[in-house]
Amino acid sequence: MKTPRELFGDIDIYLFDQILKGRFVPGMKILDAGCGGGRNLIYFLQNGFEVYGIDRSPESIAYVRELAQHFAPQLPAANFQVAAIEEPVFADESFDALISSAVLHFADDEAQFRQMLNAMWQQLKPGGLFFARLASSIGIENLVQAIEGRRYLLPDGSQRFLVDEALLLELTTHLEGEWVEPLKTTNVQNLRCMTTWVIRKR
Repeated sequence: MKTPRELFGDIDIYLFDQILKGRFVPGMKILDAGCGGGRNLIYFLQNGFEVYGIDRSPESIAYVRELAQHFAPQLPAANFQVAAIEEPVFADESFDALISSAVLHFADDEAQFRQMLNAMWQQLKPGGLFFARLASSIGIENLVQAIEGRRYLLPDGSQRFLVDEALLLELTTHLEGEWVEPLKTTNVQNLRCMTTWVIRKR
């Protein structure tokens, strides 16, 4: 019997929650935008999903291609591309689900953030699921220091582009997204906060 780590890898626990809720079904075509080394892809590669991934790092994409060759050798290497999120490499309305885990807060400014978000959204099919987990100021508003625009210095010493509840509500309305569940924010000992944003494209 496989261990949980063998089944799921080091998956984001909040993405795991969406799997448990039945929002990802084998056969779905999914894109991990900013996939890194593929920590969120182990389950999908092993369970009949049509998996795609992009990342700026050639080393990460090379590693993910090796993972795919091991777990899902039927998938073409071209499913995994070195690319910036804001510059789509796949056709519009291609995917049933799109994952963006710990990526959007690396945007340089609000213009890039919106470019990244819009590029991901346009690749999602109507009815498709958008899962994002990103740094926010929710709950630590008085502990972050503004640098420029929405870029802040966090108590943990990192610099991030931070969203807040008002911006995520505004963006969901602008995208004409449908809420799948309320925003959920985890406060890591007042050092940083991470918000989970799950919506569906109408």
